Amino acid sequence: MNVTDNIAYVGVNDHDIDLFEGQYDVRANGMSYNSYVVFGDEKIAVTDTVDTHFTDEWLANLDSALAGRTPDYLVVHHMEPDHSASIAAFMERYPEATVVASAPAFKMMVAYFGTDYPERKLVVKEGATLELGGRSLTFVGAPNVHWPEVLFSYVPEDKVLFSADGFGKFGALDSEDPEGWACEARRYYFGIVGKFGKNVQAVLKKAAKLDIAHICPLHGPVLSENLGYYLDLYNTWSSYEPEDRGVTIAYSSVYGNTRQAALELADALKARGQEVSVFDLARDDMSEAVEDAFRYDRLVLASITYAGSIFPHMSTFLHTLAEHAYQNRRVALVEAGSWAPMAAKVMRSQLEAMKDIDICENVVTVKGAVNDETRAQIEALAEELAR
Repeated sequence: MNVTDNIAYVGVNDHDIDLFEGQYDVRANGMSYNSYVVFGDEKIAVTDTVDTHFTDEWLANLDSALAGRTPDYLVVHHMEPDHSASIAAFMERYPEATVVASAPAFKMMVAYFGTDYPERKLVVKEGATLELGGRSLTFVGAPNVHWPEVLFSYVPEDKVLFSADGFGKFGALDSEDPEGWACEARRYYFGIVGKFGKNVQAVLKKAAKLDIAHICPLHGPVLSENLGYYLDLYNTWSSYEPEDRGVTIAYSSVYGNTRQAALELADALKARGQEVSVFDLARDDMSEAVEDAFRYDRLVLASITYAGSIFPHMSTFLHTLAEHAYQNRRVALVEAGSWAPMAAKVMRSQLEAMKDIDICENVVTVKGAVNDETRAQIEALAEELAR
């Protein structure tokens, strides 16, 4: 697959993986590890490697694209092992090649490989240019998107931006995603990059000065059409603005009473014309719940009282939201307890530590089972949320 006449794709697809980064379920569509070759008139640069389980396949792809030629450079945009694990194999295969990376990346190479290839390394930083003859890579600093050593690079002759993990997406390239790009790209962004919104905003401002026709991420498809759509979404996501108007309901329930209250609230909201998504935090994919919490402008947290606090899955969910800088949303609380409901108080205290969270006045309290009093509270909360 060619990105342009002078840039080839040599990445691999992973359908063996179950959890990406040990936590994100990707069994449905797998994962891609992207690598590219930039052919200059005089020199050749390979950008990034792949996960260690696919080193041989990647080297075979690379040999095929090179067609007997020898690469001069290995450009390392990001040192996370799913992209850097095959560096040592590359450097052994091509002993005349130079590895190009940021200064922090070379420190990480020592940690991973025991060497930073002192006789074969080229340290670059923002603004540096790697000349290939007729083609060049200009480096753009992208620290903490999402590791501190990250660089983007830009090929002005082809209008190609190599964006490291930026604009990445779950899913192998040989699997068609029925939900399109945005759904799994959103889950990927908020799960992996989302904490670093300020850093993403900074690099988006740099990218806005470039004439870009193709974005080449390290995961997911090359983006070559309607780039404004992807850039606008990234601007929305990284500025923590809601993408859509709607309500996410996330609940934790043991005997079904909190679940019933959550579902009745969902029905009451739908009856008022609201878009609603509902998640059982113990059974559904929590990363999907995090994704929708950021996508929509309102969130409902529904938890039983558990050992004087909140249910463990709700605690994990709130911790995850805080870790990913959840902010600028309206949040409602539903609690349950047989003798001393405390969940709303505990959840409120955690929400108050987040930025720009507007907590609804109405609270639903389920004492034992859902009854007429509870339903009156549900209707009042639905009315407040729908306003």
